[in-house]
Amino acid sequence: MHDIRAIRENPAAFDAALARRGLSPMSDRILSLDADRRARIVAAETAQAEQNRASKEVGAAKARGDDAEFERLRTLVAEKKADVTRMQAEASLLDGRLRDLLMEIPNLPLDSVPDGKDENDNVELRRWGNPRAFDFTPVEHFEIAGVRPGMDFETAAKLSGSRFVVLKGGVARIHRALAQFMLDLHVTKHDLQETWTPVLVLEDMMVGTGQLPKFGEDSYLTREGYWLIPTSEVTLTNTVNGDLVDHATLPRRMVAHSQCFRSEAGSAGRDTTGMLRQHQFEKVEMVSITDADTGVAEHDRMTRCAEAVLEALDLPYRTVVLCTGDMGFGARITHDLEVWLPGQDKYREISSVSYCGDFQARRMNARYRSDKTGKPEFVHTLNGSGLAVGRTLIAVLENGQQADGSVVLPAALHPYLGGATVLGADGRLG
Repeated sequence: MHDIRAIRENPAAFDAALARRGLSPMSDRILSLDADRRARIVAAETAQAEQNRASKEVGAAKARGDDAEFERLRTLVAEKKADVTRMQAEASLLDGRLRDLLMEIPNLPLDSVPDGKDENDNVELRRWGNPRAFDFTPVEHFEIAGVRPGMDFETAAKLSGSRFVVLKGGVARIHRALAQFMLDLHVTKHDLQETWTPVLVLEDMMVGTGQLPKFGEDSYLTREGYWLIPTSEVTLTNTVNGDLVDHATLPRRMVAHSQCFRSEAGSAGRDTTGMLRQHQFEKVEMVSITDADTGVAEHDRMTRCAEAVLEALDLPYRTVVLCTGDMGFGARITHDLEVWLPGQDKYREISSVSYCGDFQARRMNARYRSDKTGKPEFVHTLNGSGLAVGRTLIAVLENGQQADGSVVLPAALHPYLGGATVLGADGRLG
């Protein structure tokens, strides 16, 4: 959510930042609503002062036997009390309307973010590794002979419908091994605190990280009123919801492996084959909570944590910075990691690492007491995939595929698979 004081101080800068996102100016509408709200507050305060003054005079009029003045003042007190109640209610209504409006407006990009309309305007920062030269035509993950026995879309469709998968045997073990490997790497090498959180959350938690109110259709709501998390960004970030944390405890760096649930409402007709885009999937998520001074540096650090996973698995990738038109709602800057998928002959997103500034913290009312000023300030938040487990599985399978339908597995996974180095063409590990 945005700081109304910053909009008051520099509405032109606010509108200019929105324009970089392709949005029309909004400061006039926001400030008009804010002015109406503040006028009601001032009027209520004035009426309250008049009520208090008249209340004091009532007793004096009674004491001196001035019945006419006593009755006039009693009537005035009642009128002012009604005015206060009415104007406070109007101010509260306008406050809610202003908050709702500010909740619907995306975060403002950093100056360093490149301008652009869509993914075609994203800017590549670097590449790592070289795509393998195949002496045969590589296929997509679900077409590999050794993968077919362990990746069952037909049974999943019978159980749950489209965009689900049942993993079995060797493929299921590789999937599990990947998650364990990622967690161990982040905990032992990157000093992230392993965390386990619920997948069902209260509505306020979804509001806190920006999934609600604007993107409710992208997530699942249970009949009991709980929301299924689209990623553990929701739970990890909201661990500081409503808190005033000790500055000395920052940064807080967390990692969690969780089930994730997304309706994929905006992806009709995209990635309908294979398990690239699913309603239920697993992700190893990183979240950092920082102070106002270290958030941007933490973003670079978190990006490197995600890149390290791909490098350890020997998966070629590129890192891009998203342009203003392709960034997510809550981000001020986002780095996407795109892994090479030989079956598709292209790089595909496997991680998004975003710095949100104090945007989420304002929604959560999450603060720290600054060591510099001694005053409460909003924390800054970051989130990033480290990595999406299913997409990493796809990348491992496609990049390691052999002409006979087997898959050579990355050395980093061998200890997690009982020493197995290959997924055979028959679907068995060996």
